[in-house]
Amino acid sequence: MRWRTGRRSSNIEDRRGMRVRGGAVKGGVGTIVIALALAYFLGIDPAVIFQMQQEAGTTTVSSTDSDWQPTAAEQQAADFVSVVLADTEDTWTAIFQSAGEAYEEPTLVLFSGQVESACGMASAAMGPFYCPGDKKVYIDLSFFDDLKRRFGAPGDFAQAYVIAHEVGHHVQNLLGTSQQVRTAQRGLGKAEVNALSVRQELQADCYAGLWGYHANRSRQVLEEGDIEEALAAASAIGDDRLQQESSGRVVPESFTHGTSKQRVAWFRRGIENGDADDCNTFDSEQ
Repeated sequence: MRWRTGRRSSNIEDRRGMRVRGGAVKGGVGTIVIALALAYFLGIDPAVIFQMQQEAGTTTVSSTDSDWQPTAAEQQAADFVSVVLADTEDTWTAIFQSAGEAYEEPTLVLFSGQVESACGMASAAMGPFYCPGDKKVYIDLSFFDDLKRRFGAPGDFAQAYVIAHEVGHHVQNLLGTSQQVRTAQRGLGKAEVNALSVRQELQADCYAGLWGYHANRSRQVLEEGDIEEALAAASAIGDDRLQQESSGRVVPESFTHGTSKQRVAWFRRGIENGDADDCNTFDSEQ
């Protein structure tokens, strides 16, 4: 991916190296819901997440460790994230303007270890996430190592796909899609709730592809093999694959993000067509 000469975003909040001290933090149900969703995303045992929430329930971020300095590799990763975020800003600003709307740019928070968000405390083990309460994307850059080593999805465009997916959730929040899903989920059984979650996640995958389409058309960011990197990442984090690897069995009714095939298909639809109307996963039969 051609990124080094790209514009850096000013919407980066760097909390790396921040210490966590005692204090009262009320995570609540929202924190646990997000934690469990991310647990499915990463194939983590939900019991581990509950334990982490209990341990984090009486902590809060307080101050920065003055001795902490990023390594050259960590700083390069932060620069990369800033460029990708800036590129999503340019892409979505243009798309919203074409529809006569104004795009509200999200903030991306870099953290290490643990972080406090409007959705509660979160651990790096939960992976990247978007919190609609403060309209911020959160990521511990160590996740990129996990993406490469644990999930077998190396490459800078695979990392960009992850960031663009979380920004896709921000777009859903701005458009009211997220609230509509939450409203529709009320009173439904677990399988039906999960099915709506899958459609929401697949739309974020399509939006990530949509960003790739417009970024390349406007700024020629793609290099040979980039699309394959993103498709490999989408396939690696499908619910069916994660469940098979973690427990040896697949439970479709518990899917929250979609199968590997679905995630690949919707990302591909976005990056090949570049039309937001083609990302309406809620009107698709499958």
